[in-house]
Amino acid sequence: MSLSSLFLGAASWKVPQACCKQLSTYVTKMRYLFELKEDDEICRKAQSSGRFYLFHSLAPLLQKSGNRYQVLPFRASELERILAKFGQDAQKIEHSVLIGCSDQHEAWFALDLALGNSHSSGSLQKSEMESELQGAFIDLRKALFQLNEKDASLISTAQALLRWHDCHQFCGKSGQPTQKNVAGSKRVCASSKMIYYPQMSPVVITLVSDGTRCLLARQSSFPKGMYSALSGFCDVGETVEESVRREVAEEVGLELDSLQYSASQHWSFPNSSLMIACHAAVRPGQTEIQVNLQELETAEWFSLEEVAAALKKKGPPASQQDGAIPFWLPPKMAIAHHLIQEWVQKQSSSSNLA
Repeated sequence: MSLSSLFLGAASWKVPQACCKQLSTYVTKMRYLFELKEDDEICRKAQSSGRFYLFHSLAPLLQKSGNRYQVLPFRASELERILAKFGQDAQKIEHSVLIGCSDQHEAWFALDLALGNSHSSGSLQKSEMESELQGAFIDLRKALFQLNEKDASLISTAQALLRWHDCHQFCGKSGQPTQKNVAGSKRVCASSKMIYYPQMSPVVITLVSDGTRCLLARQSSFPKGMYSALSGFCDVGETVEESVRREVAEEVGLELDSLQYSASQHWSFPNSSLMIACHAAVRPGQTEIQVNLQELETAEWFSLEEVAAALKKKGPPASQQDGAIPFWLPPKMAIAHHLIQEWVQKQSSSSNLA
């Protein structure tokens, strides 16, 4: 039997149902999501019993709850009533995108009530909608850290997909309109036959250490006083390791002796990124920083004591008497915080063992 026949046979061979072990909740959930993405009819049926998270010009509908925000999902029947009240066809639901499902296979969708309208008269009025829905469309940058972790992840995914579809309505090869499938897992150009899938940009974020200190930097766009790890987009053709080494060399003029992967995180800003977090160590005796002012405002070495104290602060600190703002770190939900916390824990453990 040829190798190709062997593979074809393996692909078509099925285990008898009685021999199959029961799949876990996670596996059945992932299989169901796959079906929703691949089968328009199954996905369309799921819309009728699913929940919808609403946006207006990429701002999610949220409701204030104390000092936090909570999301406001709607069922299809509720959404149809709302659309009808504002003179919109229920077919607008077709513009929604699949963003996940529950363990019980209740599908979740996101719909932007403003995107896709070529005329302002066709757009649902934001203030009227907020009044009707008893919530507010809040800029995700302002609300992200006031959402719980699960909602923040879901809303970030939703915004990223909605933005991608809004920016990819035409084929890059033929210039003709593209059409999304019901789930929004792809767009197809009927003219060129090109298939486009939602994408995100890989970004490396690196906490550099010289053994006893860590290097933190500021960009001019950061909130006053906030320092973070070094970060930058990966270039085409680079490995993660090459991207890390290049970014550190470009931004602070240092060469790395070693690096280690830590974790990853989806990040909505500016246009959907995959943050790839690493720890890195500089070569012994090579700690002199040469800041690239085109990239950074400043960069400094900080001691374990300084960083540990900053981690204990909740939010931006108040200005001192001289007007200066003590340095502070990204909030817990940001992967930069995770990197810094890991470094502090490792340094503290090493100190206790010494």
